Amino acid sequence: QVQLVESGGGLVQPGGSLRLSCTASVSGFNIYLMGWYRQAPGKQRELVATFSRAHNSNYADSVKGRFTISRDNTKNTVHLQMNNLKPEDTAVYYCNAEFRGTLYWGQGTQVTVSS
Repeated sequence: QVQLVESGGGLVQPGGSLRLSCTASVSGFNIYLMGWYRQAPGKQRELVATFSRAHNSNYADSVKGRFTISRDNTKNTVHLQMNNLKPEDTAVYYCNAEFRGTLYWGQGTQVTVSS
């Protein structure tokens, strides 16, 4: 069982920045893939970015060039730096981890981009 705890959401104006963090309850060195997904009201959950244990990152086209995912296995954490935020980035953001073939999810953190 893996617990994921997210932090860093909030309200920000368009063009602003936020940094999300997620800490896992198991060693980051044992987690194959960590990442972020988001779900806007009335929409399906979608991939934002992932970072593998082999240091490969993957981004949704809609966030490329604006968001950066990073991972620190020594602290069991994954971060999502979000710059130049747009109203369409408004959603609940969920941390995700693949550990021993099972996917785990955090409780979600709200990000609202509005003037």
